[in-house]
Amino acid sequence: MSFSPANITALVVAASFAAGLNIYATVLTLGILARTQWVALPPGLDSLGHTWVLVVCGIMFAMEFVADKIPGFDMVWNALHTVIRVPIAALVAYHASSQLTPQMQILATTIGAAIALAAHGSKTALRAAVTPSPEPVSNIALSTTEDAAAIGLTWFATHHPFLAASVTLVFLVAAILAARTLLRAIQRPLRKLFGTELEVDKAPPKPLN
Repeated sequence: MSFSPANITALVVAASFAAGLNIYATVLTLGILARTQWVALPPGLDSLGHTWVLVVCGIMFAMEFVADKIPGFDMVWNALHTVIRVPIAALVAYHASSQLTPQMQILATTIGAAIALAAHGSKTALRAAVTPSPEPVSNIALSTTEDAAAIGLTWFATHHPFLAASVTLVFLVAAILAARTLLRAIQRPLRKLFGTELEVDKAPPKPLN
């Protein structure tokens, strides 16, 4: 891919969304591509091909692959990763745009962090809606889809950045809408339940005989 500002911005958009889903899969994919030189990446991403980066990301990806599929624990895992996915996505965006002007680099970093936060937030909201289901199949299916999407979108972005960025924006809007819909569906029965409990609590005590 050429390293024009438009191409780099498109790569940042797609990779940041993937990072919001699974930061380790995203960085590992970029690192393997940088290490094997399968595709030309922005010079600032060469450091992702270092052995220690690949080893750490490989181990963490294996841990997340398991942890993210356990109902209940996946919510804790995703909550903790709020302070991991977004900053690392911003760091990747910063290095990817290292050859741009300082103003453009700051803008790309901000865009990367914002998209990663939106993707992470939508993922966490979807998990909050799916986790209460009694069967684990939905969690496993959703987590596997997220893993595949993170790897596939990252790879696709390095070959077709504009198309990948367009797909990312569609995914982002769909994820936000789906998360809002599911959260509203959960809030209704909860409000009804808690409202009933409050009414019972506020009911005057029965007089003693």
